[in-house]
Amino acid sequence: MKNFLSICIAILCVFSVQAQQTREEQKAMALHRKIFTIDSHTDTPLRLTRAGFDFFADNSENSWSRVDYPRMKDGQLDAVFFAAFTGQGPLSPDGRTKAYNDALKICDSVESLCRNNPNKLNLCLTSAQALENHKKNIISIFLGMENAYPLGTDTSLLRFFYQKGIRYVTVCHTKNNDLCDSSTDTLLHDGLSDTGRLMIDQMNQLGIMVDVSHLSDKSFYDIIDMSKAPVIASHSCARAICDSPRNMYDEMLISLAANGGVIQLCILSDYVKSIKQSAERDTAMVLLWRKYVDWDKMTPEQYKSYWVDRQEIDKKHPRQLATISDAVDHIDHIVKTIGINHVGIGTDFDGGGGLADCKDSSELWRITLELIRRGYSKEDIAKIWGGNFLCVMREVEMVAFTLNNAN
Repeated sequence: MKNFLSICIAILCVFSVQAQQTREEQKAMALHRKIFTIDSHTDTPLRLTRAGFDFFADNSENSWSRVDYPRMKDGQLDAVFFAAFTGQGPLSPDGRTKAYNDALKICDSVESLCRNNPNKLNLCLTSAQALENHKKNIISIFLGMENAYPLGTDTSLLRFFYQKGIRYVTVCHTKNNDLCDSSTDTLLHDGLSDTGRLMIDQMNQLGIMVDVSHLSDKSFYDIIDMSKAPVIASHSCARAICDSPRNMYDEMLISLAANGGVIQLCILSDYVKSIKQSAERDTAMVLLWRKYVDWDKMTPEQYKSYWVDRQEIDKKHPRQLATISDAVDHIDHIVKTIGINHVGIGTDFDGGGGLADCKDSSELWRITLELIRRGYSKEDIAKIWGGNFLCVMREVEMVAFTLNNAN
């Protein structure tokens, strides 16, 4: 009899825990649905420009796809920045021309996607427009340029791309360009170049947000010193939690906050937590990279072949990923260091972003769940998920208005 009662009590406890988890999840999803949410960085256009990808289909069976319309709706994601990304090539006229054409192709593909689906998507140009779209249940698509390589040394191209919809520029990527040094390359300019300074000034004039993700520490401080408007780090983490040159020291966070800017948490696992992978996976990945060494020159057939090989590696040697809890540790640290008003979320989905328990845009509400569990208020969560970023965007717009009407 005692055993029977013990079993019954154990079963009731299990059901009680499950019911509590369900209530927590329902609360998180309800809040996530109510607030305005923005993901400040994805590389989804890399999918749009390749044959066979349907943004309005659920692509979750494709392990490399993280963002599409159905999953954005499932995850209650109201707005997203699509990156017009170009990998860094030679600092030559031909290299810059190719980058310009590639960036233009991405901008045109996003504009076409939105134009042809006006009841679902809107190519968004202002912070106010995004909030209006939220009321109408239309997803806002913003454009950012990841790597200023397509601009070369021609500041007039900034206005051209602004007119195409670009609202932030990630000044460089993993290699140095004409504007500045990268966090993952050797020194070329010792920070911002003279061209870089002209470009930052022009971004302030136009109302283009300056994105300091990927920059060397010196490049970051040069921009902080000269920018008349708040800057953003569209997809970065705290170096105190994960020691990567792509992340920001506490002193950098403090400077960013003093500038009025915001750091958007990147959930690319390598920047969230250092996790040792199996030796077999490391070896397989090295061989894969050697096989597809010229990434920027790959044909569609080679690109497809790459992903077939990559999926086979992932199947045989699954990658160990950081978790939502690991990611929110960064938010906790950033809030403790510079306050609640300077942090947001930029996943880097489709560019490597993804966690063990948040693999795509349909699961972003789970971050809200973790924030609730850690005691963040509704107001604070609303700030993290979009309020802070929109405040910076509005301020950048106002600075541009002021600069252009000073006389």
